[in-house]
Amino acid sequence: MKKIIIILIMALGTTISSLAQDKMMKEAPVKTIALEQIPGEFTQKQLTLNAGTYVFEISNKNVGHDVGFVLVPKGKDIADPDNHIQSAYVTKAVSDGMTQNSKPTILSKGEYYYFCPLNPTATDNVLMVK
Repeated sequence: MKKIIIILIMALGTTISSLAQDKMMKEAPVKTIALEQIPGEFTQKQLTLNAGTYVFEISNKNVGHDVGFVLVPKGKDIADPDNHIQSAYVTKAVSDGMTQNSKPTILSKGEYYYFCPLNPTATDNVLMVK
């Protein structure tokens, strides 16, 4: 009986901890990261951020055609769309001279690569999250 009570207490503690963490993430401020694309590249090649929730604001600085944004955890195959962090996609292709945002994206500690397959840009732009 004591084992069952201990297991129930541990499960309840884990559930409460998880709910508290979810609430903190929802209440945490969403920060905007502005990135610019010019023909064939991002003007920012490397970023360092703290873990948190971000919206990516992508500007098309006279590329001459639509651009987009892809974010992939380091070590994952960038060619496989299943590895893309889809909330980081811009909500609409970014026309010449325009700016579009992604949805809020929760980033945890680690390294990520970002690129644009429409521009196309280098696939080794690094986003470090600490």
